[in-house]
Amino acid sequence: MKILITGAGGFIGKNLVAALEAIRDGKDRTHPDLTVDDIFRCTRQTTETELAEYCACADFVFHLAGVNRPKDPAEFMQGNRGLTESLLTLLERAGNRCPVMLSSSIQAALDNPYGESKLAGEQLVRSYAERTGAKALIYRFPNVFGKWCRPNYNSVVATFCHNRANDLPIQINDRNTRLTLVYIDDVVQELLSALEGREHREGDFCCVPVTHSVTLGEIADWIERFRAQSETLVMPDIPAGSFEKKLYSTYLSYLPKEKVSFPLKMNTDRRGSFTELLKTANNGQFSVNISRPGITKGQHWHHTKWEFFIVVSGHGLIQERRLGSDEVIEFEVSGEKIEAVHMLPGYTHNIINLSETENLVTLMWANEAFDPAHPDTFYEEV
Repeated sequence: MKILITGAGGFIGKNLVAALEAIRDGKDRTHPDLTVDDIFRCTRQTTETELAEYCACADFVFHLAGVNRPKDPAEFMQGNRGLTESLLTLLERAGNRCPVMLSSSIQAALDNPYGESKLAGEQLVRSYAERTGAKALIYRFPNVFGKWCRPNYNSVVATFCHNRANDLPIQINDRNTRLTLVYIDDVVQELLSALEGREHREGDFCCVPVTHSVTLGEIADWIERFRAQSETLVMPDIPAGSFEKKLYSTYLSYLPKEKVSFPLKMNTDRRGSFTELLKTANNGQFSVNISRPGITKGQHWHHTKWEFFIVVSGHGLIQERRLGSDEVIEFEVSGEKIEAVHMLPGYTHNIINLSETENLVTLMWANEAFDPAHPDTFYEEV
């Protein structure tokens, strides 16, 4: 299949091109019935002759190009209606009746220059489809957010994420202002579905089936939680498919180089070190423990807390003994054969580095984040 994308250098265009290239190159095999042969990228540098050549042989057209922030409002009509008219003229001149997808906006229903220009583009596509028999897929997108969106332009999410990631202020006039948002990956998946003839529709329009309704205040608050993670180590709850998960991915994409990595507090002594890696609100915390040769660590028990010890490097011995019993259960562990060992509630336990030369490195998970006020940790030798 030969695919033409206008506005290929824009926000949605870049993400769509990347997805199509992954399918074309066999890196993404989640669309086994979709074959991508050529991707014709139409940008501001594309000549009319080149565009005419693309229109003559395209099997599907994604018309994403448009104008949304011109210096002169009169440019709305030329940029949105005019570009659409030029594209359709070239397709019709070539006798190409392939499907045409149009990126419109929910503002097409509003009485403003931008909305009027988008509505004019829709009318052209509908008229073209009726005249030629070509399939028309018109999407009225709400606010789209995600990686590679230009900040301080026309996306409040991009602006908030970019500014706070770079320690810049944001301005909110009304925290209760509610937005309907759609995530770029959901948009791209819908466009791929449209390419396969499985587009979603609502009445006269196609649509992305997953949207999110959130307020400006909620967006700002979530970003502040994400921003604090490198200091608190607390990862907020981000359920699968949630707006928060998509927003966090978006926020991370705006981090400057100096924030991509951040230091962790290593608690060190003669025995080695212990470093907290990550804490969660409801799923415990992760830590890494380094024991020097011959060192024994632990020697404590918990009422309710439980843990996994996972040795990833070195050679060690884990011992556990139920309180009130003399029986000791033992597990010889090694980075050569990685396994997880339960630290049982009511059992005092330790971990011994059996090597005389190498450190023992253990990844530890506890079912709850450590609370100094209620540590549930009591010394007793195994």
